[in-house]
Amino acid sequence: MSIRIVTIEREYGSGGAAIAQALATRLGWKLWDRELTAEIAKVANVDQRAAQRCDERVDNLLYRLFKVYARGSYERSLPVGGRATFDTDCMVETMHEVVADVASRGRCVIVGRGSAYFLRGRQDAFHVFTYAPLDEKVRRLELIGKSEKEALQLINEIDRERASFIRHYFNADWPNRSLYNLMINTKFGDEYVIEMVLQHIAALEKLASLQSATA
Repeated sequence: MSIRIVTIEREYGSGGAAIAQALATRLGWKLWDRELTAEIAKVANVDQRAAQRCDERVDNLLYRLFKVYARGSYERSLPVGGRATFDTDCMVETMHEVVADVASRGRCVIVGRGSAYFLRGRQDAFHVFTYAPLDEKVRRLELIGKSEKEALQLINEIDRERASFIRHYFNADWPNRSLYNLMINTKFGDEYVIEMVLQHIAALEKLASLQSATA
């Protein structure tokens, strides 16, 4: 058995997306993060920004737009193209199709979007969950220009939405510890995390090879 897919789920602010990008570069694999949302929008024939509004959220589109408007987000002025009824249910249905297609090509790192749940039956997939202490997540978000107050609000709200998304569509807790091959604290640095992921993949492939040889 050889690992051809890595999924990375993450607490908001733990650096999971940046780690996924660096890991994909190290492996020479395709990264599917924002590109995945773009592909979902393409398959569903909707404006990409409509897909972004539903990304990892359980709210239907109209309710989400109301919340966005109430908070004064820039998204309130974005037009919705394609199907006017595109909502999170449509998003998840299309997401399943797209994630399965991406996985079938192999040699890819997929960020979030329920990919670990969609691909939980694949033996060639390795699932990672990144987390970090609150102060580390705030520090990382401040580095990209967020204030401490804004960082704390985003950490709370986005992870709550992700948990609701997983609970609603997969009837599971978030994070679902039994799903992941590796759950790792990113406070030790991105390079440390990448090395640990690669070491665990190598160890799993070696174990599978030994088991196959003795079968």
